[in-house]
Amino acid sequence: MESDGIESVTSLDMMDEDEIHGRPHHFVSVPKPHNNSINIPGTTSVHELLECPVCTNSMYPPIHQCHNGHTLCSTCKTRVHNRCPTCRQELGDIRCLALEKVAESLELPCKYCSLGCPEIFPYYSKLKHEAVCNFRPYNCPYAGSDCSAVGDIPFLVTHLRDDHKVDMHSGCTFNHRYVKSNPREVENATWMLTVFHCFGQYFCLHFEAFQLGMGPVYMAFLRFMGDETEARNYTYSLEVGGNGRKLIWEGNPRSIRDSHKKVRDSHDGLIIQRNMALFFSGGDRKELKLRVTGRIWKEQQNPEGGTCIPLCS
Repeated sequence: MESDGIESVTSLDMMDEDEIHGRPHHFVSVPKPHNNSINIPGTTSVHELLECPVCTNSMYPPIHQCHNGHTLCSTCKTRVHNRCPTCRQELGDIRCLALEKVAESLELPCKYCSLGCPEIFPYYSKLKHEAVCNFRPYNCPYAGSDCSAVGDIPFLVTHLRDDHKVDMHSGCTFNHRYVKSNPREVENATWMLTVFHCFGQYFCLHFEAFQLGMGPVYMAFLRFMGDETEARNYTYSLEVGGNGRKLIWEGNPRSIRDSHKKVRDSHDGLIIQRNMALFFSGGDRKELKLRVTGRIWKEQQNPEGGTCIPLCS
């Protein structure tokens, strides 16, 4: 019979030794929460009870347990091949309903509190917040490989410089030249990434070739190393041309919260079709020679007139 609430914890003094060590039990007894601060007599807190022993993340329903009462999260249940990681007994399909019920009453800090997030949420709202928390780590913005590095912006800047050997520049203007001997071979195209430091922020300039329809296109775009709300404070322009013609792109940089693939596939940047790229290159149209120039600026609100004043460092 399922209990609606558990008011007390059985004292170890009242239990026979065979009850402690030999008799299997199917739920964890915890006291009824009071003011969202719960401690089991002894040293174990409910927050510790809700920590999965395998991945150490907080457990969310369904919370599983073995016949001896050891709990773990549903994700790790499949990883341990249905064997309890604590006592090696078969797990079966036993739910720890008591622990799930206690979890409903808890409020917990965001798991990124050590990175600066001050928020506290009801237990079941915590996951939703953490998926979009502004303090969550960023993924590595390097596009040339499937890099799994995550961290804050200073860490990623160092990582890009030392591990990916990315060029670092200071200033808000840039002038890049892209040369390729066979513009038809997209699969061997160079992935270019350059990091710029200006206005106290970091920006990633991407330039690459990829297949679109029947032929290759060339694309340049800028990503801001920070959140989307901050990215909207900046504008950038890109220009490519030759033979008396030019293409210009202007827009807000995308945050690196958006993956490189997402930005590229949305075509949110300067796109140059192959024929136009060859026209800009001049010569016999067998070699690609593109020069991409651009600048980054920040628009500051004018407190008197309400207009935006472009700033450039």
